[in-house]
Amino acid sequence: MTTDLLRRRCISQGYILRREAVAMGYDDKSLTRLVRAKQLVRVRYGAYTIAELWPDSVSDRHQIRARAVLGTAKPGTVLSHTSAALEHGVSTWDVPLSEIHTTRPDGHAGRRLSGVHQHQGILLPTDTVVVNDVPVTAPVRTALDLITILDVEHALVAINSMLHAELMTKDALRVRVETADQWPHTLHGRVVVGLSDPRLESVGESRTFYLCWSNGIPLPTPQHPIFDNGRLIARLDFAWPEHKVFLEFDGRVKYVKFVPDGGDITDVVLAEKRREERICELTGWRCIRITWADLAQPGRTAQRIRQLLENRPQSAA
Repeated sequence: MTTDLLRRRCISQGYILRREAVAMGYDDKSLTRLVRAKQLVRVRYGAYTIAELWPDSVSDRHQIRARAVLGTAKPGTVLSHTSAALEHGVSTWDVPLSEIHTTRPDGHAGRRLSGVHQHQGILLPTDTVVVNDVPVTAPVRTALDLITILDVEHALVAINSMLHAELMTKDALRVRVETADQWPHTLHGRVVVGLSDPRLESVGESRTFYLCWSNGIPLPTPQHPIFDNGRLIARLDFAWPEHKVFLEFDGRVKYVKFVPDGGDITDVVLAEKRREERICELTGWRCIRITWADLAQPGRTAQRIRQLLENRPQSAA
C-alpha cells in the first residue's frame, strides 16, 4: 500500500494514530512493512509519521510526540511544563526532552509511563489555552511549571524568552509565583522572577546575565543604546556605563541571520568589528566579547569581566 492517505493526515497534524490508519484500510502488517521500508517512522507506540516529514531537530520531534500523546490521552489533559513551552515557541537551553509532560485535572496521582510524565495538578480556567490547535497550559502557568522542574539558569532562559516574545508580563508571573509559594520545588521562583528581563533577547544573553549574577558581578544594563549626534547607531548586549565597559555575546546565529542572500559571513563579521570600533571611538569604553565556549567556563569568564570592570590588566590565558 502507498502512503498517500497517511500523508494527508500527517501533514495536517504531524502524525497519525494506528486506529486512524486502520480506519483508512491499513493493518498492522502493512504499517510494519512501511516502517521497514523507511517510508514511515514510528513516533511512539501507536503513532506514526511520514519519514520525510520527520524533523531532524530534537525539539521538533518532541512536539510531534507530544501531540501524539494527546491523541490518546484522557479528555481534559493538556501539554504542560517543557512540552507546553515548546508549543508556545519558547527558546530553551539544555532541557531534557526525553519525556512528554502533561497535566490532567481529574485528581488522579501523577505518574511516569512510556516516556510520558503525567502531572497531577489543579488547572484554573485561565491556566489552559489552545496553541496550534493543541491544548496547552497558558504562558504564566507554563512558566510556573518550568520553575518546579528546572534550576535558576535553565528556567531563566525559558522565561526570558517568554517575556521577550510578550507571551506574558513580569508582573503577572510575579503574582503567580508569590501565590504559589507553597508549591513543591518553587523556593527559587522569586529569584528567577527577580532576574528575569524581557530585554534579554537570546539564550546566550540570558546565560551571560546569569553568569554575572551567580559570580557576584554587578548586573549590567541590557540593550544599552548608543547615539551619534542624536541618532541611534547601536544597542549593546550589555553595558556598565559607570565602568565604561560593554559586553557583546558572539553567538554564530547573531551573524548568520544578517548574511544577505549570496553574501559571506566574513563581511558581516567585519561590519560588526567596524561597529565595535565606532562605539569605542564615540564612548571611550572598552569591549569584552564572549562566546558559547566562554559560557562553558563561567569562573574564568567571570574573572575576565571582573578584571575589566576593575580596570586591571587581564592575565594571559
